[in-house]
Amino acid sequence: MIITPARRTKGVQEYYFSRKQKDLDAVSAKLQAAGDRLINLGIGAPDGMPPAAAIKALVDSATTPGNHAYQNYKGLPAFRQAIADWYERFYEVKLNPNGGIQPLVGSKEGILLISMAFVNPGDKVLVPDPGYPTYTSASNLVEAEVLTYDLKEENGFLPDFDALEAMDLEGVKIMWVNYPNMPTGAKATPEVYQKLVDFALKHKILLVNDNPYSFILTDKPISMLSAKGAEECCLELNSLSKAHNMSGWRIGMVCGAPELIAEVLKVKSQMDSGMFKALQLAAIEAVGQGPEWFKELNAEYSRRREGAGKIFDLLGAKYNPDTAGLFLWGRIPEKYACGGMTAGEALSERILHEAGVFITPGFIFGKNGENYIRVSLCANPAMMEEARCKIEKALDKIL
Repeated sequence: MIITPARRTKGVQEYYFSRKQKDLDAVSAKLQAAGDRLINLGIGAPDGMPPAAAIKALVDSATTPGNHAYQNYKGLPAFRQAIADWYERFYEVKLNPNGGIQPLVGSKEGILLISMAFVNPGDKVLVPDPGYPTYTSASNLVEAEVLTYDLKEENGFLPDFDALEAMDLEGVKIMWVNYPNMPTGAKATPEVYQKLVDFALKHKILLVNDNPYSFILTDKPISMLSAKGAEECCLELNSLSKAHNMSGWRIGMVCGAPELIAEVLKVKSQMDSGMFKALQLAAIEAVGQGPEWFKELNAEYSRRREGAGKIFDLLGAKYNPDTAGLFLWGRIPEKYACGGMTAGEALSERILHEAGVFITPGFIFGKNGENYIRVSLCANPAMMEEARCKIEKALDKIL
């Protein structure tokens, strides 16, 4: 390399699932040669079809002349209004469609955009442990100081406010929050959201709630923006990826006070030229789905969660069978740690190489995840059972 990479890249590495894919490809090729197959229970990429109305809108609008031009950076007014209507209908939150909503290329994009818009080098950022790795990597890319706050099983993987208050919070700009939580599946309550908002207001911290799992295996979706005072200190990321089976479409949004959204737009408008019109028109149809869509979706995920539980029972993992989101999170004995690997990583490797099933090790989500493993619910019940049988057949070598 004839030049030195930017300093900001030294704090990050290639995303775990991207790095791991080489290993998975090698195992898959070996299994295929033997007439078998790899079952990947890792990433939460929904395998169901999007709403039929969304697919039709995409096709129809993609064949309409004039729909392939650059679009407004802020998104179509009709799309922003549809998001506002969606929030009011399901979350009972009123959003301002003229400044309080910014469409995104998936909510993941928003994590970096928000970090770039509000964090200076040396500023502090509160990140949950365990938590989505992108919160940390985005913070590192903007050269922030990452402060982790613990989410522990004994506290239901909810924030410990006494512990938060005991931290040195001087210089903290952003606090990342994610409920229903990934990877643990823990559910927040309106009371927890109110405590978080009160904490953020007290310490003058921008609170960012990452909310893409709010419809999955929950009785009623809730938004942090419903808490009193949230408009002063909160942004909320959301997405059609999970609850509408549209992960590859990359349609998300960030919602909040117009003055906060305007800062995000400053950054985003330097990086793209608006979302494809056909995608926006399809998204309008997607967010227009009624409760029956989510009822059917969750009936299927409930069956899958049960199947994932049977895998954990076989492995002796302890788990909560009533969690939300696209994953089941299980604690395993620390004795499985070996060869310099944490318990979760060591068990995951043995399951992969002995049974041909990939289960995500919890260490990638932080220190508090080292003795855990995570199963994605993005595999149908038959595949879950096939994975369980493969693991059971190799159980003597795994345990």
